[in-house]
Amino acid sequence: MLQPSYLNVFLTFAKNSMIRDMSFRMNFILQCISSLSWAAMNYGLFKIIYQFSDSIGRQTGWGESEFFIFLGTIWIINSLIQTFFMANATEFSEMIRTGNLDFALLKPIDTQFLVSFPRVNWSQLANAFLGVAVIIFYLHELLNDPSKKMDFTMWSVPAYIFFVFCGTVVMYSVMITLASTSIWMGRNQNLHNFWFYITNFYRYPMEIYERGIGWALWGTFTFVVPILVVSNVPARVLAQPLGGNWGLWDWTLATMAVVAAAGSLWISRWVFRVALKSYRSASS
Repeated sequence: MLQPSYLNVFLTFAKNSMIRDMSFRMNFILQCISSLSWAAMNYGLFKIIYQFSDSIGRQTGWGESEFFIFLGTIWIINSLIQTFFMANATEFSEMIRTGNLDFALLKPIDTQFLVSFPRVNWSQLANAFLGVAVIIFYLHELLNDPSKKMDFTMWSVPAYIFFVFCGTVVMYSVMITLASTSIWMGRNQNLHNFWFYITNFYRYPMEIYERGIGWALWGTFTFVVPILVVSNVPARVLAQPLGGNWGLWDWTLATMAVVAAAGSLWISRWVFRVALKSYRSASS
């Protein structure tokens, strides 16, 4: 039996999701507004903080413009995760509980792909566009600030996109690994809670953890579950452009981002396949 084109299948999923969202346009608009409102409040909070401080953390280098580039990066990665994966990971738990995973296993297509992409939540992309707008504005501020030595090259934007992709892969891998535990637990109702607890730490520059008990968090979320690398590396590419102010540690982090993306994807794939071996269909 011929394998279907994965790109064509994904595009079909995306098209059907758009048709569904546009069937309830007011709900779609309200979801966009809700998502943007949360981002606006988040932005306002840090604008207030920067009225009383020159940087986030002492001597970290994350001044106002640099930090808002970081914040825009967080919005983009979160938006991509919520658009393409969050609803599907939640639905995966329901597929196991109701036995609908049986039908996915019978399809002539990779099961992990099939449970990862069937629904695209288009309204969540609003934050990604807002993140891009914020990054462009504050990058312009940095480039026109005579006190900042910026070396913005033609490679900065492609490198940024690449590392955002790496970060998205890491976060997807964490999510699908958590979702896979539903096979053993029967119903993982705490997926969103686990996700919130874990991702709450990567919303800030990693330098703020380099003090006291924060070192334990820094080590855990840099080397064990490398989510700090997810947001910090792409933000550094623009706030401290590739080939400009980067030192040995920055290049080490960049290498870690690539290794973390490949490694976490492999681990999530392994966990998913091992979990599937423990699955008992609804007919058994």
